[in-house]
Amino acid sequence: MADKTADQTDQSQEFNNKWKILWNEYASDTYLYGTELRFLSKDDVFFKNLLVPPGTAIKTWHSMVNFQAGRIEPTLPIIDGEGSYHISVDIDCDVPGGAFIRLVYFGKNGDEAGALVVEDSEMDFKCPLKTYSYEAQLICAGAHEIHFHSFTISERTD
Repeated sequence: MADKTADQTDQSQEFNNKWKILWNEYASDTYLYGTELRFLSKDDVFFKNLLVPPGTAIKTWHSMVNFQAGRIEPTLPIIDGEGSYHISVDIDCDVPGGAFIRLVYFGKNGDEAGALVVEDSEMDFKCPLKTYSYEAQLICAGAHEIHFHSFTISERTD
């Protein structure tokens, strides 16, 4: 679940709200075929799979879900197309650049409204104006072992 951090003392004034996203569930929206998955701590999940194809979504987080169908809660904050945001990613891989985060935006009818690939550890972004919901995907880009710590989405105020 998204962990809202309201501590303004150690962050710069350019961020209003900050949400730290962790890997909380074991099987929900996780690529498990041939996978060794260990939860070492709250912010350290070890993923190992020697045969996962590049481009595969290893884990998916959602801003909007159908609880009755999936029995999971939303794990991403609500963002809109009028705001500016910043994302920082904390992932360690056995291959440099072996995994990245992709944000996929959806319109009100569930049609894809755009996507953004976050290849660097930090990035500013805006989502399309017609964004109604979105999901974040951890994508394999050749890594066989990944230590996922967290990623943080912050609302920019400047």
